[in-house]
Amino acid sequence: QVQLVESGGGAVQAGDSLTLSCALSGDSFTAYGGGWFRQAPGKDREFVASTRWIRGSIFYGDFVKGRFTISIDHTKNTMYLQMNSLQPEDTAVYYCAAARFCSGYKCRPSEYDYWGQGTQVAVSS
Repeated sequence: QVQLVESGGGAVQAGDSLTLSCALSGDSFTAYGGGWFRQAPGKDREFVASTRWIRGSIFYGDFVKGRFTISIDHTKNTMYLQMNSLQPEDTAVYYCAAARFCSGYKCRPSEYDYWGQGTQVAVSS
């Protein structure tokens, strides 16, 4: 069956960078749209970034402001989230997700079929 396994989280200082990885097994990422979400303690899940094979279908949450980059390496069947200039408010558990079918250029959260287990990112000031 399809599984997503995240890695790359950790504890960093404000201004540092991290790259999260999301390895997909059981299928090919070429068949899916990929997304990253995060959830901080006491807060709702928040959209971070998403990508599909359709040109122009990369989206970021408003808070990203050019600091994060989402990508998929199809040779490794792995999705990445490169995060630069991290701030304490970026502290959260980050989840990756894969959607088989999306109704538009941007997949809705309800359209994601598979989710990873989450990886913790902690940013101190």
